[in-house]
Amino acid sequence: QARWADPKLSWGLVPTMGALHQGHISLAKRSVSENDKSCATIFVNPTQFAPTDDLDQYPRPLEKDLEMFEAAGIDMVFTPTPDVMYPAGFGTRVIVDGVTARLEGEHRPGHFDGVTQVVSKLFNIVQPYRAYFGQKDAQQTVVLKKMVRDLNFNLDLIICPTVREPDGLAMSSRNIYLSAEQRQNATVLYRSLAKAKDMIEQDDIRDASLIRQTIREMVNNTPETELIYASVADGANLRELDQISGNILISLAVRVGETRLIDNFILNNI
Repeated sequence: QARWADPKLSWGLVPTMGALHQGHISLAKRSVSENDKSCATIFVNPTQFAPTDDLDQYPRPLEKDLEMFEAAGIDMVFTPTPDVMYPAGFGTRVIVDGVTARLEGEHRPGHFDGVTQVVSKLFNIVQPYRAYFGQKDAQQTVVLKKMVRDLNFNLDLIICPTVREPDGLAMSSRNIYLSAEQRQNATVLYRSLAKAKDMIEQDDIRDASLIRQTIREMVNNTPETELIYASVADGANLRELDQISGNILISLAVRVGETRLIDNFILNNI
């Protein structure tokens, strides 16, 4: 009802799982600057968590989140419960083939089915002109672009730059799980990506396996870190490359202690 009180107004949508940081707030501020009204959502979506994931432990500081969104200029926050989003008898899924099979999809089966399911519902509920997502979840942005195109969602998907701490670590709701020592060790994600970028752009290395090997060695030589994957892939279809050219996505997932972190760099026109 609030959304359609004045149909002439443009609306932006900022979907989140809460536990907000300045990365989320950058999305909110951009939506506020580009639309007449902005709606944010806070929903820890159970269908995108595997049984071994941290669903129960995922932080839920709702009052603080609401204060942060209000300060950023958000007009409305939708905070549904699982029984609202998935009522008794719910049985519909939205599945994007191909780009969901690799990287995160390979290591977290069913994750993107949950993402596309909940995001498609949020698009239908709010019906925004524009929806805002962060580049840190690079594969998610590729999946959602395909879903929007394939299903003719009437909106623009706006992908915003990753927001980082001063030492390069990508902001994440899961960073709060890290001890002081683990927090320092976690900078290896950014450092290895920066090294890969330099190897490609400055040293003119085009052997993708060498880039992956360098990332692997840097992570393996860092205490309390376990590499889940290192990828040098085509930026559009996410297939692993042998030779580097065109638009590429360098990404990795690392477990730091018990905390799973991801990060990526995009290099264009290589």
